[in-house]
Amino acid sequence: MSLMTMEGIAQQMKLQYPIAKKIDTVDDYHGTRIPDPYRWLEDDHSAETKAWVDAENKVTQDYLSTIPFRADIKKRLEELWNYPKTGAPVKHGNYYYFFKNDGLQNQAALYRSATPGGTPEVFIDPNKLSAAGTTALGNLSFSKDGKYAAYLIAKAGSDWQEGYVMDVATRQLLSDKLEWIKFSGLSWRGNGFYYSRYDKPDEQGKLSKKNEFQKVYYHKIGTTQDQDELIYVDKDHPLRSAGVSVTEDERFLILSTSEGTSGKELWYRDLQNPAQTSFSLLVKGFEHEPSVIDNDGGSLLVSTNHHAPNYKIVLIDPAHPAEENWKTIVPEKKEALQNVGNAGGKLFVSYLKDASTRVFQYDYKGKLEQDIKLPGIGSATGFDGKKEDQELFYTYTSYVTPTTIYKYDIKQGKSTLYSKAEVKFNPDDYETKQVFFTSKDGTKVPMFLSSKKGLKNNGNNPVLIYGYGGFNIPQTPGFSVSNLYFMEQGGTYAVVALRGGSEYGEAWHQAGMKEKKQNVFDDFIGAAEYLVKTKYTNPSKIAIRGGSNGGLLVGACMTQRPDLFKVALPAVGVMDMLRFQKFTIGWAWATEYGSSDHAADFKYLIKYSPLHNLKAGVSYPATMVTTADHDDRVVPAHSFKFAATLQASHAGPNPVLIRVETQAGHGAGKPTSKLIDEATDIWAFTMYNLGMKK
Repeated sequence: MSLMTMEGIAQQMKLQYPIAKKIDTVDDYHGTRIPDPYRWLEDDHSAETKAWVDAENKVTQDYLSTIPFRADIKKRLEELWNYPKTGAPVKHGNYYYFFKNDGLQNQAALYRSATPGGTPEVFIDPNKLSAAGTTALGNLSFSKDGKYAAYLIAKAGSDWQEGYVMDVATRQLLSDKLEWIKFSGLSWRGNGFYYSRYDKPDEQGKLSKKNEFQKVYYHKIGTTQDQDELIYVDKDHPLRSAGVSVTEDERFLILSTSEGTSGKELWYRDLQNPAQTSFSLLVKGFEHEPSVIDNDGGSLLVSTNHHAPNYKIVLIDPAHPAEENWKTIVPEKKEALQNVGNAGGKLFVSYLKDASTRVFQYDYKGKLEQDIKLPGIGSATGFDGKKEDQELFYTYTSYVTPTTIYKYDIKQGKSTLYSKAEVKFNPDDYETKQVFFTSKDGTKVPMFLSSKKGLKNNGNNPVLIYGYGGFNIPQTPGFSVSNLYFMEQGGTYAVVALRGGSEYGEAWHQAGMKEKKQNVFDDFIGAAEYLVKTKYTNPSKIAIRGGSNGGLLVGACMTQRPDLFKVALPAVGVMDMLRFQKFTIGWAWATEYGSSDHAADFKYLIKYSPLHNLKAGVSYPATMVTTADHDDRVVPAHSFKFAATLQASHAGPNPVLIRVETQAGHGAGKPTSKLIDEATDIWAFTMYNLGMKK
């Protein structure tokens, strides 16, 4: 008999969930009264919430501890994880810098060497910043002369960051310390750099209070933060975000402002023009996505989707910035442009062809010079550098190919292997197929299927379907030892390029946002139906997984089609679509989702909001909600309220659990030890409930 024994089923039916008290809280949304009985769980500082979380974690861990092969899973994951992971080197000043994790280190350390492949020395080791490895290195930026490095650190997974400055020659920290930085770059000019921050929040609300009035400052080396020069603040629009960058030759300051996660407005200052003492408008917002790539003399190279849903590159004269004066450098293509890097005085333009990377090299006038050949269907990144560089290093990966680094000779247009990871598995035993299926409205949607070679379509294969579907973020091939483990056990890992992403340009994105968000869920449901129809699997063998906006995806699909999935794994999800805008940076997502503050938006949000579409007496899939106590991106209240409501509504034998990580956030910077523990629990829960044999 499979591992899903009768004793196991009986045990699940006897699970005693912590009883979350209901409080009669009701909100009026444009004449519609909506109950919110677990509103009290939004207060993550209250004793009642903490007690509920502790009780839920105990039930979850008690359940997981009974799964007989959980220890074996962890042992194999540690074996797979334990290999050197090295990033591509980038030159700054006299050194080449790269990140490396020896195997099971909690955080990758930053190394440097005098030559590529030369004897390395540790430059910054974040593992020494906290005993548990929960402090992570964030953005890093070197001064133009290579003498100083400014960097950010984040503690316990929070989006709040601190800034420091290091003398490169001595590796000694200067006295500079910056606080309350969030969603910021670091851009050097002269003896200092620009960064963005918020005012200091109150202690109780720092992980949940709405973030307002982001300001841009210039910090001069050797001064205190209270001496920083305020560069920009918009006192009339508290919910706009702002950042300043500097072109490589330090001629132009570029101010980018936005009202959410979509749409930008660009302003500039020409520092060679003493008469221009303030920013001037370059590209009016906020309907499109313009980004400055670099300057070509007194003009600016800009990528934009204005009148080009798949993006194009134009040259703009700041003195005459009207659209009719733009000069097209690289016209829009059939494929969607994803990124433009520059190095050696060349442009490296990355496109997606059915969610797989293609890269082309152009000169600054738009002449195509190279079609950079990649090993296969996969993802390539890292085509950036400085104008004087003669070479760069880029990475390539796929679902069954660990990260491989290539050295690229810019003048010759030639790639050579620099290094490849050595993971304890044979990639020749695995394969990735790309299939296309038809969604509910007739749209053709691509999906990657990765598994062991020779898998038979017998209608009984375990499958995990992953998706995201939002915020213009594509799902492209990438290697994961955690997903490899599932494939080792006979599972198929399926990734769907849902609408809402950027796989096919802005039109694909807009087809999955706001009032069209249901298209995303229909695509995901359609992927599962395709896999059943083509006899890859059946509903009792399907698990679904997604995080953040992907957690919303899983929550919506499991409430709309509980019969289609056996296991649901919503992670750090946006589950309350009526109140997300009231916490931290949630207001910025209104450009993607709409907002319940508006009557027209409320009408479609209430139709799919996972929290509000749970129904009493329904048998839902075996569900393990995951979140973390320091998640100040999607606050854990979303997961708390969803889990409490699910447990109160659910009828049937499947377990419905919540796993709340401590000293962790939305996901970035999570230490290796916590990643392995989390993966162990997820695969134990998934395999046990799919009836997989170990």
